[in-house]
Amino acid sequence: MLARPNGSAAGERRKTFLDGMSQAASTVSVVTTDGPAGRSGVTVSAMSSVSADEPTLLVCIHHRSRTADAIIRNGIFCVNLLRDDQWLISESFAGREKARVADKFACSAWTRQVTGAPRLVDPLVAFDCRLVASQRIGTHHVLFGSVEDVYIGPSGSPLIYANRTYRTAARL
Repeated sequence: MLARPNGSAAGERRKTFLDGMSQAASTVSVVTTDGPAGRSGVTVSAMSSVSADEPTLLVCIHHRSRTADAIIRNGIFCVNLLRDDQWLISESFAGREKARVADKFACSAWTRQVTGAPRLVDPLVAFDCRLVASQRIGTHHVLFGSVEDVYIGPSGSPLIYANRTYRTAARL
């Protein structure tokens, strides 16, 4: 049986983990839902493809987020992958623009997808999903969605988050 690190060692391991993960570049998405549990959305960088044969993706959302609970209760969500000029939308849904934007959804124009989940009118791409499974791992819910519809915007470059700041993708 492995010994558990003491509080000090666990805190240092957490800090080192966060510092290391800050080096991993990620696309930025706003995950939205609507239904009986209400309309909600949150910015995430933890989104990944799971399967193409049965189109499925996953998102990770903090367990204290109202959006995670709403997705679980509504059973639907839309992953709006942001373009590099949509950083203010990310800031709004991350909760950093409360003073300027009382309603996060007021920061942009929205439409509905097949499931009824809110979709940005002009994302880089949007994946409309039905929740097929969820599991709490540590502080986050891992939410798996069966992709019902995909919207691909006309053009653009993805908004990237790396080294604790927004970036844009550049062709090598």
